[in-house]
Amino acid sequence: MPALGRIRPVNGAPCWVSLMARDLHAAQAFYADVMGWDFVASALGSNFSVAMAHGRPVAGIGCCSPAASPPAIWTPYFAVDDADETADRVRERGATLAVGPVKLGEGRAAIAADRDGAVFGFWEGTALAWSVGHGSAARLDLQTRHAFEAAIFYAEVFGWAEPPGGCTVDYAQDHVRVRLDGRTVATLRGGGIETAADPRIRPRWIVDFRVADSARAAAAAIDAGGESSLVPALDDPSKDAFIIRDPDGALFTVSGP
Repeated sequence: MPALGRIRPVNGAPCWVSLMARDLHAAQAFYADVMGWDFVASALGSNFSVAMAHGRPVAGIGCCSPAASPPAIWTPYFAVDDADETADRVRERGATLAVGPVKLGEGRAAIAADRDGAVFGFWEGTALAWSVGHGSAARLDLQTRHAFEAAIFYAEVFGWAEPPGGCTVDYAQDHVRVRLDGRTVATLRGGGIETAADPRIRPRWIVDFRVADSARAAAAAIDAGGESSLVPALDDPSKDAFIIRDPDGALFTVSGP
């Protein structure tokens, strides 16, 4: 097992993405076929693994209890200094705290849903050396009912725009960019419909993985028992991306480098 470096992530910044699957080995086989990932053991225990691409950690996949059987969702995590205080902020603002905070390995984790139903997590403690945004293996986009209202909620929960050294918020015409050290680490966009029958349209955090060939990944997903659909890339509508649904129903996106 390679040594995985750990860092103290910036408070309020995205620090990880993970999936809780019903069958860890089946999920690993699917994502190995589709994404070309390798897997190594996680410090969190035998029910968790770390996906590696080109020698770098890109995501986590864990196995949930069959009795619990929650929906399979790719979940972004945000770094916090105090998980209990963050949990209080979530509840005070009318959102839902679903799990935790609970001790997990060397840190503490919690999972919540914002007021429109988008699921996210937060993490207190050191984390794997991982990055999101331009030039990274993944990007994050929030599809929500109203981007500016969502920005206020998350800014209050995670302390965005509170100097010094943290995330800043950049309000554009129809979306909001969250930036750290001059690079975009998340984008908030409107258009999510809470009552939509299609889960692709509901408010959710979109985890987009950059791949060398998105069409190949989409075809591999179908061969491995998943589904895929062609959509414009969020960061560049002139380019193609694919929404993929894995066999457990978890949605993620792949787009070109």
